[in-house]
Amino acid sequence: MYSFFFFFLSMILFFLSMNFMIINYTLIFEFNLLSLNSNSFVMTILFDWMSFLFMSFVLFISSMVIYYSEEYMEGDKNLKRFILLVVLFVLSMILLIISPNLISILLGWDGLGLVSYCLVIYYQNIKSFNAGMLTALTNRIGDVAFLISIAWMLNYGSWNYIYYLDFMKDDFIMQIISYLMLLAAMTKSAQIPFSSWLPAAMAAPTPVSSLVHSSTLVTAGIYLLIRFSNCLNDNLMFIMLFIGCMTMFMSGLGANFEFDLKKIIALSTLSQLGLMMSILALMEYNLTFFHLLTHALFKATLFMCAGCIIHNLNNCQDIRFMGSLIIKMPMTCSIFFISNLALCGLPFLSGFYSKDLMLEVLSMEYFNMFIYFIFYLSTGLTVSYTFRLIYYTLIGNFNFLSLNSLGEMNYLMLKSMIIMIFMVVVGGSMLMWLIFPIPYFICLPLIMKFMVLNVVFLGMILGFNLAHFNLSVSMKLLSMKKITFFFALMWNMPLISTIGVYKLPLSLSKLYYKLFDQGWIEYLGSQNIYNNLKNSSMFLTFIFYNNLKIYLLLFIVFMIFMFLLIYLSSLLSA
Repeated sequence: MYSFFFFFLSMILFFLSMNFMIINYTLIFEFNLLSLNSNSFVMTILFDWMSFLFMSFVLFISSMVIYYSEEYMEGDKNLKRFILLVVLFVLSMILLIISPNLISILLGWDGLGLVSYCLVIYYQNIKSFNAGMLTALTNRIGDVAFLISIAWMLNYGSWNYIYYLDFMKDDFIMQIISYLMLLAAMTKSAQIPFSSWLPAAMAAPTPVSSLVHSSTLVTAGIYLLIRFSNCLNDNLMFIMLFIGCMTMFMSGLGANFEFDLKKIIALSTLSQLGLMMSILALMEYNLTFFHLLTHALFKATLFMCAGCIIHNLNNCQDIRFMGSLIIKMPMTCSIFFISNLALCGLPFLSGFYSKDLMLEVLSMEYFNMFIYFIFYLSTGLTVSYTFRLIYYTLIGNFNFLSLNSLGEMNYLMLKSMIIMIFMVVVGGSMLMWLIFPIPYFICLPLIMKFMVLNVVFLGMILGFNLAHFNLSVSMKLLSMKKITFFFALMWNMPLISTIGVYKLPLSLSKLYYKLFDQGWIEYLGSQNIYNNLKNSSMFLTFIFYNNLKIYLLLFIVFMIFMFLLIYLSSLLSA
């Protein structure tokens, strides 16, 4: 029911987006929710071609994912709860997309964070709980930045940031808000140094990964920066460019050392997010948006295929156990292969149109050799890990679980994947004609024009060579254990963001607890006061219980003292 409704709504929004794009139209609705003592509580909604198109894609992918989940989560006792969580997630994303107001964006933003936590801990085990906590706490950093920027926006008298972007570009307050927005986007889009939560969040069910970690949650930060792109200054751009490049390089390198099928695709998402962030730093926000949409299509399809493979191999995710799956699952593997080629940027698939254009635009810009080299190297690494993955899963030797796979029996899953792969093939060119009515004219020397294709083919060769390493104990990668684990663990980022954060405070707290709370303070502080009070109260109690005896004793002492005084005075007078 939800899948059909979302699909129908997606088509309507797509045609609305085309209409708004053609007539260059923007609508801003203001609903007066409450008027109180001349204060109006207004809900503002922004409709333009960008919000309609993004909503259309989110709803299209979510409709396919919900349809896919009906078979993938078939034996689950809480299937309805799962579907409702996904629907809630989509609604949070839509609220974020259509809001030009920081308060309503925060509602969507926090909704995404909360529901993603619920989805990551869906399979209730220790690994899921840890991953969910890491996800939630990392995203809280961005939420704090959001709350601070809401407080700073009070200087303008309204939270509708959309009104202030153009004429407040050089304003000091707007610059502070821009930096805070960059921090929020970095946590949500898992840029360095907040990258470790994205691969950890793969503990969620695969349909969730397909929706959440391709088109909604992780792209929310990029979408926010696209909306704020008018007021980003040059210093901020350089920071964004550097962070994006480093994220792209780090995740591309890490994916070449990874053996978990879902984590490889997650690191690939991270790489593409770094690419979007760095292209946004060149002020090419239409191009970033274009890549955001094409990436959502092929990445959601990749996750769906991965889910199908995992489902058929009795929930095994290690690519070393796979091999020659093309014989058992030809349809799934064909779709998987096409999506992977789109990710690599092979000509005339959806990824090519955005990726090739991005790299050519970068080549036209005036940047140093480091940025240029990192960009092309990261693109090569993308192709490398893709072909390594293809070799291990589809065309490598038979390994332990390949002979036991169930074969192609998942008809609902296949239907949704076939619809998605159709969009992966035609979506790039369709969006290219829509978003850029006037094509980019990029004039480059022949060698730089062919640079992208050269890098793709070099990456392909590297990927096949990496895949040919032995699968036995004498694996070549394990002869360099330290450097392998360093790259595979994303430059030790999961360790830094977990143990690195809590180890020192916890060890210090243990030390202080032993030294003070159970040491000198125990003796000099509460225990000592307690002992003194106890002793004095026991003394007073003793007096209280024996008050008549003590009174008589004191009376006798007093009388003796008086007699002595009288006797002494008589002696003195004599």
